[in-house]
Amino acid sequence: MPDILWLALTAFGVGILTGAVGIGGILLIPALSAFAGLGVREAMATALFTFIFTGITGTVLFQRRGSINWRITLPVCAGALLFSFLGAWANAYTPVTLLNLILACVILFAGVYTLASKHGSLAIAKSQRPAAQRMLLTAIGTVTGFGAGLTGVGGPVLSVPLMVVVGFPALASIGASQAIQIIAASSGTLGNLRFGSIDFAVAAPVTLLEIAGVFAGTHIAHAIDADSLRKFVALLCIGVGIFVMLRLESLT
Repeated sequence: MPDILWLALTAFGVGILTGAVGIGGILLIPALSAFAGLGVREAMATALFTFIFTGITGTVLFQRRGSINWRITLPVCAGALLFSFLGAWANAYTPVTLLNLILACVILFAGVYTLASKHGSLAIAKSQRPAAQRMLLTAIGTVTGFGAGLTGVGGPVLSVPLMVVVGFPALASIGASQAIQIIAASSGTLGNLRFGSIDFAVAAPVTLLEIAGVFAGTHIAHAIDADSLRKFVALLCIGVGIFVMLRLESLT
């Protein structure tokens, strides 16, 4: 199969996963390297740029269904705003192998913990202490934003498992991740425009295919019951964590 068809299928699949569980952007970076001939850093920057538009699409679709809780979404977005730019700056000057290893370990831990535990264990996530909850969500946004800017993964690959682990419902976490994509990807892209390189010619068709996938993925997210969705998020996190570890050699 020609490389362009593999890239098209991957982009559409990434869109489906983004709309369904918020996680999937990590798969686009190696596809851009393998099928579009982009270097790793350029692939990260180009992928992050496309996630602005998948985030806008997902946010509109989830909001129409009433699946975005802005009380928990806004603090995460606030934390991501500045740190995505800082992550993009760090990407330009820092070897990313170790940080990708850390990213993989966090995702793996989140997946295993979420699969083993039906509910998160932190009472903060249950709103008894609103101020503490906002601080927790802002901290998640900080980690998410920096990781997005650094690796080009878009943010949800970190925000969804971390939010599910601490006790937020899977669908609410996925809904929040749609808005987080916009903030993290926009801030990170500003950093990449200053410090990195974006291939807009490749980004345009990839973005259109991702958006088409998001429509399909959003329908899937709202058709699955909450417990099945939680388990799927957990298993996908484990798979993505292993995937990140296996591709560490290509990032050196």
